[in-house]
Amino acid sequence: MSWALLDMLFSRVCEECGAVLAEDEPGSLCWDCRARVRFVQVPFCERCGDPVPGTIGGPYECAGCRGLRPAFDWARSAVRYEGPAKACIRRFKYQAGIWLQEELVGWLAALWRTCPAEVRSVDFVAGIPLYPRRERERGYNQAALLAEGLAERVGIPFRRGLLGRTKPTATQTHLTAVQRVHNVKGVFSVRRPGDVRGARIALVDDVMTTGATANECARALKAAGAAAVMVLTVARGG
Repeated sequence: MSWALLDMLFSRVCEECGAVLAEDEPGSLCWDCRARVRFVQVPFCERCGDPVPGTIGGPYECAGCRGLRPAFDWARSAVRYEGPAKACIRRFKYQAGIWLQEELVGWLAALWRTCPAEVRSVDFVAGIPLYPRRERERGYNQAALLAEGLAERVGIPFRRGLLGRTKPTATQTHLTAVQRVHNVKGVFSVRRPGDVRGARIALVDDVMTTGATANECARALKAAGAAAVMVLTVARGG
């Protein structure tokens, strides 16, 4: 359904400021709020994509990646987790804002176009799983919706239910970096090892902060024989 037709039936409002959107304002943000979305730009860590303030004179790997050696091979995020982008993601994730999928997938697709060939040639795309009870309560898995939308946009197969959570975990939102690592330790399992063995996988989520969740998923996939795990998220938190 086109935005013009939707505008005839319902008044669309900006997810950030609440202003009524004009017909020539696509998506879910007004032009002013859209201009405030900060895309992640260089410099950033070559491994995990964490932005670095200032200027870097060459290839750079952050202290965390040098010390911990993440199980994933590469990670990048499209935008900063702040302002209008944060408002969209939180509505999509916690308030059943399914209509925002197209907006968020659009940012992922823009990120995809900047990815190196070894990322764009992955065998399939998968989403980071929720624990079954939490997914039932929410009614959907936001990461799976994003992964499926991105896969459709870029013409890469999508694998649903590839990973599972073996036990519930506390929300990561208010945990320290160390607590996040312990919170997700050993909670992911590969449901279909035959799909993973030798595969190059793009793993999708909404937000990456410390990378603990993505790292633990990548660890499970690598243990099942994955050749490479690339992580793409809509936003990067701090």
